[in-house]
Amino acid sequence: MFSLDEDDEGEISVGESSDAEREMTPEIPEAPSVKTFDDDGDFEGASDVDTGTLRAFVVAVVYANAAVLLVALGPMVWYFEGWSRIGPVLTVTGLLAGVRTYQTYRAWDRARDADESD
Repeated sequence: MFSLDEDDEGEISVGESSDAEREMTPEIPEAPSVKTFDDDGDFEGASDVDTGTLRAFVVAVVYANAAVLLVALGPMVWYFEGWSRIGPVLTVTGLLAGVRTYQTYRAWDRARDADESD
């Protein structure tokens, strides 16, 4: 009936890449392999890290997280809830946790410099 039914010239392929698209598509790079901790969760791979460095890192992360939480939460509690005693206490505690984060880093840095000079 229709002339296009007999010929395939009027049809287009949907969802298939043409030869030109395949030629222009870049190669997908392979991700490099990375040394990770064991899947068992026993962290045997962490033994490569110096214990003082690992301890300082974990302590600094805990202090920094507490600082960010409390410095953000203190003013919100003070303003939105009207807790005029707890809000400033939370803010000051967060600021002190931030100072403690810095002190932990400086102590680790001094210990590392002392180890390198020996």
